[in-house]
Amino acid sequence: MASASCISVLVLVALAATAASAQLSSTFYDTSCPRALATIKSGVTAAVSSNPRMGASLLRLHFHDCFVNGCDASVLLSGNEQNAPANAGSLLGFGVIDNIKTQVEAICKQTVSCADILTVAARDSVVALGGPSWTVPLGRRDSTSATGPTSDLPNPGSTLAQLQAAFAKKNLNTVDMVALSGAHTIGRAQCQNFRSRIYGGDTNINAAFATSLKANCPQSGCNGNLAALDTTTPNAFDNAYFTNLLSQKGLLHSDQVLFNNGSTDNTVRNFASSAAAFSSAFATAMVKMGNISPLTGTQGQIRLSCSKVNS
Repeated sequence: MASASCISVLVLVALAATAASAQLSSTFYDTSCPRALATIKSGVTAAVSSNPRMGASLLRLHFHDCFVNGCDASVLLSGNEQNAPANAGSLLGFGVIDNIKTQVEAICKQTVSCADILTVAARDSVVALGGPSWTVPLGRRDSTSATGPTSDLPNPGSTLAQLQAAFAKKNLNTVDMVALSGAHTIGRAQCQNFRSRIYGGDTNINAAFATSLKANCPQSGCNGNLAALDTTTPNAFDNAYFTNLLSQKGLLHSDQVLFNNGSTDNTVRNFASSAAAFSSAFATAMVKMGNISPLTGTQGQIRLSCSKVNS
């Protein structure tokens, strides 16, 4: 009887998660704030045009939000998650989201959540840098706290098995994981996150590539010095990241493990040979990631300011 009760509870939890995702709709603001999406897109396009790196920053902000307690804008709250080792000193884009929120509030008072703004901004960032577009389900609400386990975030030294487990925990499969890793076709990484890889820690690295990185990343110091995750086309959202992996030019250990005589090699080859295959898989995975444990209905709140809960 006890086991039957456990099964019932598991079914109810699964149904609750499905119901929350089902409440999201791409037309959620069509009546209540019809100019919301255009306002978000305008803000993102201006920010990325001014600083191309901002596209990667907004995409990463969304990823770090969703992987910790779901896509609830908790990462935007001052302190807490922002100060965790995985985020401190490396998460950017808060000001862009705050500016967009201010513009949206001016046309629709306390209607559009910060969680939805961040989710749409991630999509618009990809588009602004030449990547695919997709329809974003909407209707998320904002959390009233930011105390989730940032340990759920993968780290630059993750093995393939650790990456697969981290994504599976969020109901994302291995193809989703490889596709979402392709977000590293844009953005930069700090020296401290790839130093061991270029100084003998890894053998699966192109020697000339490793040498080229050492000038800006010495064996000690300069931890915050940056290198492009995709040295081929660092500011273009394309499939060059996967082509680089075929040549053992993945910047992070967690990048190159995707192509290292393992179970994901064929997926990497597929994405390297077909930009369309990558774009389609990435769009699918982004929608799935955006559906991780959203707050809907009367849960949470619609924050007036993304960096603090309503008083």
